[in-house]
Amino acid sequence: MKWQEVETKKGTRCRVLEGGSGAPVVFFHGAGGLLHDNPFLDQLAQRYHVFAPEWPGYGESAGEELLEDMLDFTLHGWDLVEALGLEQPHLVGHSMGGMIAAEMACLAPHDLAKLVLVSPAGLWMDEHPIPDIFALLPYQIAEVLFHDPQRGQALLTGGADLSDMEALKEFYIGSQRRLAMAGKILFPIPNRRLSKRLYRLTAESLVLWGASDRLIVPAYAERWKTLIPPARVEVINDAGHMLPYEQSDKFVRSVAGFLR
Repeated sequence: MKWQEVETKKGTRCRVLEGGSGAPVVFFHGAGGLLHDNPFLDQLAQRYHVFAPEWPGYGESAGEELLEDMLDFTLHGWDLVEALGLEQPHLVGHSMGGMIAAEMACLAPHDLAKLVLVSPAGLWMDEHPIPDIFALLPYQIAEVLFHDPQRGQALLTGGADLSDMEALKEFYIGSQRRLAMAGKILFPIPNRRLSKRLYRLTAESLVLWGASDRLIVPAYAERWKTLIPPARVEVINDAGHMLPYEQSDKFVRSVAGFLR
């Protein structure tokens, strides 16, 4: 897969990881951004034409000052689809990206093919409060996001030696920039009343969840199922919130089986 840069009508400039051929699939990443290695995207690109944009404020994408609220993020998603020249792509969103993809599907229900939501944010259940990721210490993040925190820590840092001060500084600055952007729609709690709009969602939908998700627990999968009755729900073992990274093969198998 290769990087390209696109500019939207609003003026944001976004890097997009692109590869493969076939039906278009747009993948929207979560609050942590794309990692150094994204093997599930490579696997999806063996079956589909995959586009994985970085949100403004992530990596080399710019224009974060132009996105202020949930509607801005949602419209930006469709602006990206237009800038890429796509018509009725499949949308796949993980965590924060799942929340945005669901909003996109509510706003323009006939402009996408199928929808895959992977441990999506966007709902709130008082009996299962979602931890405040902005209050977590660095060593706590992997424990919340991964079934295997030790392996997860290595994935998050891309193998960088954080005992090196320059590497630690670079990692910290990047993390703060990403969280500042995500905070616009996730802080203090990831609830922007999406549940009131889900009645508009008509796309055939798949909801995927990691059985060991400690950030947004699997009980939320059933809540999505209640709000989108036709949706198919799959819970995958030995995976936490970062399901696409921990169980890439199972993730791709489920997505491909649904999209075909």
